[in-house]
Amino acid sequence: MSFEGLLPDSVHDQALRKLVAPPDWVNPAPKAKYDLVVLGGGPAGLVAAAGAAGLGARVALVEKGLLGGDCLNAGCVPSKALLAAASRVRQIHESASLGVQGQATVDFPRLMARMREKRASLAHHDSAERFRDLGVDVFLGTGAFHGPEAIQVGETILRFRKALITTGARAVVPPIPGLREAGFHTNETIFSLMELPRRLLVIGGGPIGCELAQAFRQFGAEVSVVDQGVLAPRDEDAAREALRAAFQRDGIQVHERARILQVSRRGEERIIALEDGRGAVELRGDAILVAAGRALNLEGLGLEAAGIRMEGRRLEVDARLRTTNPRVFVAGDAAGGPQFTHTADAQARLVLRNAFFFGHGKVADQVVPWCTYTHPELAQVGLTEAMAREQGIETEALKVEFSDLDRGVLGDEAGFVQARVLKGTDRVVGITVVGSHAGDLLGEAALLLGTTRRLSTLSTIIHPYPTLGEAFKRLGDLALKRRFTPRAQQLFRLWFRLWR
Repeated sequence: MSFEGLLPDSVHDQALRKLVAPPDWVNPAPKAKYDLVVLGGGPAGLVAAAGAAGLGARVALVEKGLLGGDCLNAGCVPSKALLAAASRVRQIHESASLGVQGQATVDFPRLMARMREKRASLAHHDSAERFRDLGVDVFLGTGAFHGPEAIQVGETILRFRKALITTGARAVVPPIPGLREAGFHTNETIFSLMELPRRLLVIGGGPIGCELAQAFRQFGAEVSVVDQGVLAPRDEDAAREALRAAFQRDGIQVHERARILQVSRRGEERIIALEDGRGAVELRGDAILVAAGRALNLEGLGLEAAGIRMEGRRLEVDARLRTTNPRVFVAGDAAGGPQFTHTADAQARLVLRNAFFFGHGKVADQVVPWCTYTHPELAQVGLTEAMAREQGIETEALKVEFSDLDRGVLGDEAGFVQARVLKGTDRVVGITVVGSHAGDLLGEAALLLGTTRRLSTLSTIIHPYPTLGEAFKRLGDLALKRRFTPRAQQLFRLWFRLWR
């Protein structure tokens, strides 16, 4: 994560930098040899460094930009601060149906200042000083391998028994004619805005693009989203349809399966020329956000010197997250898997077990849920229908609408919980939650996929009434009803006749 998105005249950004990239930081004298050297101070690197130091290992942590990585500085933290403000605006706008009248006035500079304040307030968790106090030698600077057992930072050589690459990823800038000349934002710079663009053009319909598109729409901007594929490509079709409907209600223009021909600039106006199923389209805006995927930060690491091979644009990694140098592991975005903070955390813990305690944990065994924090939220764990089809697995879906729950009716909550099961069974391969707080509800489903996988198990769990969590119990009940076949009914009737 770079310094590009920080405002030098913001008191909150100054406080942030003092914590995660102190200008007066003096790197320590290196130890003769470290048990672990971590290259990259994002979520995976910080978890691994803190965990290893807590176990008594000698640990060095190297970071060339801002500690905390994208999550703290340009991802989860600032985006969710904006989404909290957008949610309040939406609640006011939609309160009339509940008999509550109100009108929202958005103070964009103030809500952006609040975002910076909240981000700075969380930065102490990732600060250089905190990690020094945990016993980690923190080296600020660019690191690269200096042989199979050493990493160089400036003139300093750090020798290691084990090393961990956690250098993260960055926004991809697609090779669209005229895009660089027109100027654009990525997640690293969009949070530096102090004035709301009247019209925002978003390239990319993944989580970052969709979340920020909806937030800026709530703040009052006209928003268009363009994607060469579809919105929320990793999610279930039913979830994607719910998001499309929400965007339509919000007045967000969506252009899916589109091909951008050119981007140009006339004065302060940006123009995107594209083709989609409706023909040629020209979009005009005041700012462009590029959220079209992520590229791994693996350049300049001296991988060849360490005997670490690449596999295309990714590192060659085994099931235990080891590179082709058995001393060197990889975790987080740099591992090339799902790019989530919680995945980075889980992989860092897996690496510590495998690297120091003769562990044989496999990354493929981890159950990884994810959530897109739009309105409605889209939460998923396990396989979607498309994923199952690609693997040749026949499935069917069981679904409970929030409108069938008392809490859903009373709160005007739209959404659903859907279980994807192996055809003809109650064995779960995936669960989808769509609606308010879908990410908060998903934990129960993730536990189920990590244990019994029997959907009927959910019928035994007692939920407080009335809550949306009762949807899981209803799913369990549906699974039990499927067992009540005509043959089973005959057996029960026979039982009761004998019992009488």
